[in-house]
Amino acid sequence: MNKESVQLDPLIHAPVRLAILSLLMTVEEADFTYLKEHTGTTEGNLSTHLTRLEEGGLISVTKTFHKKRPKTICAISPEGRKRFHHYLSCLEAILTPEKTE
Repeated sequence: MNKESVQLDPLIHAPVRLAILSLLMTVEEADFTYLKEHTGTTEGNLSTHLTRLEEGGLISVTKTFHKKRPKTICAISPEGRKRFHHYLSCLEAILTPEKTE
C-alpha cells in the first residue's frame, strides 16, 4: 500500500465511531448502556454515532424491549468488519517506515 494513496475511512476515523467499532469487534453484540459506559459519551452523542454507523452499513441495530424497557442491541456487520480491517491496514501502512532499496 502506497502511503500517498492511503486514505483513512472518515466514517470510521471519528474518535467515538472508532471506539464503538473497536468494542464491537471484540464482542458478538453490545447493548446501548455497555457502549455508553465504555466510550464515555452522552446518550445523544452515542445515538448519533450509532445512526451514522448503521446508515453506513457498518453495524446492525436491533431495538427490543426487556421488562417493558427499551433495549438497543448493536453488532458489527460483515461489511463493518471488512472495512474496519481495511482501516487498520491503512493505519499500519501510514505507521510503517518506508523501506529504501
